Amino acid sequence: MWIATCEVAGKRSLAIVRGERLLPVEAKEYGGDDQGGVLEVILAGAAVLERIRGLCDQAAGHEWLPLDQVVLLAPIPRPRKNIICVGWNYAEHAQESMAVQKKEATLPEHPVVFTKAVTSVNGPFAHIPLHSGVTAQLDWEVELAVVMGRGGKDISERDALNHVFGYTVINDVSARDLQFRHKQYYLGKSLDGACPMGPWIVTADEIDDVQNLEIRSWVNGQLMQSSNTCHMIFSVARLIATLSAGITLEAGDIIATGTPAGVGFARQPPVFLQAGDRVECEVAGIGRLINQVR
Repeated sequence: MWIATCEVAGKRSLAIVRGERLLPVEAKEYGGDDQGGVLEVILAGAAVLERIRGLCDQAAGHEWLPLDQVVLLAPIPRPRKNIICVGWNYAEHAQESMAVQKKEATLPEHPVVFTKAVTSVNGPFAHIPLHSGVTAQLDWEVELAVVMGRGGKDISERDALNHVFGYTVINDVSARDLQFRHKQYYLGKSLDGACPMGPWIVTADEIDDVQNLEIRSWVNGQLMQSSNTCHMIFSVARLIATLSAGITLEAGDIIATGTPAGVGFARQPPVFLQAGDRVECEVAGIGRLINQVR
């Protein structure tokens, strides 16, 4: 199931996407309220998800709207907690980053972890603010994101994927000058609008192998990043096990799993986003973000 958050005629709604059409689902239909949406469904568990699946199967054809008639928002427009992010999780990206910083090209033995503020979350087709008064080095990073469905602490790697609700796409937009100036990634990663997400969440049952998904980004139509999640240093299951060691992960938590090589600051010469640039980020089998820098 593809589950989204949309606006139709100015009203926010949970929605189910099938192909190029979308079915808005009223909160009363799944026992929720007008503020709950996708997060409420995740918290409610499998029974509510099956109820929504049944509503979709019974819906008349005219109830399904073309995608171009609605505004898609981030699936979880305001997460309850900061997005958990993983850095240097693809070998070539780790190596290109260390080369720019003139550091020895060694791979991390443990995941590099930081967070992005909830206020950075942005829509899958919304504008990315340039923030020219704050940064001159805005960069792109396509990432597979994991949405937790069942919380837990000390989750085993073997059981980790059973805790996943689904997967989405994130562009971890990064202000490199802020990131490196402050020696800790939070400020450089958390500018308002610096986390386009979506276009929807694909439930875990629809992804045969999360460690075999093509992942790509483009800027103004030029391919910038192209890899596969099989090249992650730390798998999704390993990340969940590591992040939950002594720390409780909760339903609705979002984990961005790292970006492959090809980001702007590591290019020779460096390339940074400018006003008017069009950034596309795609994970095969999940979806594509398309955002213009303003």
